[in-house]
Amino acid sequence: MTANSQPPIADGRNRAVRATTAQHPRRTVLRAALTGAAAAGSGLALGSPAVAAGSPAVASTTRPSTPEAALSALAAGNRRWRTLREQHPDETSTIREELIAGQHPFAVILGCVDSRVSPELVFDQGLGDLLTVRSAGEVLDEAVIGSIAYGVLELGIPLVMVLGHQSCGAVSAAVQADGSGQKLPSHIQYLADQISPAIDHSVDGDARIDATITANIRLVRSRLAAEPDLAARIETGQLAVVGARYELTTQRVHRIS
Repeated sequence: MTANSQPPIADGRNRAVRATTAQHPRRTVLRAALTGAAAAGSGLALGSPAVAAGSPAVASTTRPSTPEAALSALAAGNRRWRTLREQHPDETSTIREELIAGQHPFAVILGCVDSRVSPELVFDQGLGDLLTVRSAGEVLDEAVIGSIAYGVLELGIPLVMVLGHQSCGAVSAAVQADGSGQKLPSHIQYLADQISPAIDHSVDGDARIDATITANIRLVRSRLAAEPDLAARIETGQLAVVGARYELTTQRVHRIS
């Protein structure tokens, strides 16, 4: 997987985050609350050891800080997964203690809710490595976009991946509802309405569902890349927003251009 030759972040991710904080002081409180840097309630966790103020969150110097490096790390992890050579990283007691002070994930994964496609598993990553956002069919709404924007703008994450998958039930339901004209129950119709623009009517049957899965990945990726705050970071090379697809039959993740 490549990031289409996105240039690296000149001063590193942590410096970029500090610069953003200086420009937007209100974000300091938000970051402290949501990253865990303000650990006011940490004493309530059962068996949690105390962490001194100012303790390092995690060894961020070892984490990917550019889109290209993040993609390489995900590719390597997926290779371990599909060859049954998982390392199950970042699960030790030391890492758990370090993460009390904060988080430095290196990629945002927008995936489907499907129970067979857990990003931490298919990319062989651990605690604090990925910021995962999941909705059926990778459908976007304000909560999903806001969650992704938080990862990029507040945590300085250099990569957003829209991860669709083979045999997606949400896409299948949308395609079938489109063909039959019948409404789906309750809020499921909202999902179908969002996926509907991606339906590929050039093919039929299972081929239509499969083609729509890929088309939906492209549609969601393009919508995210057009978000002004994300687009600004893409323009400077600080961020890549990419599409990818997970094949259940091979357990392989591959890029969707």
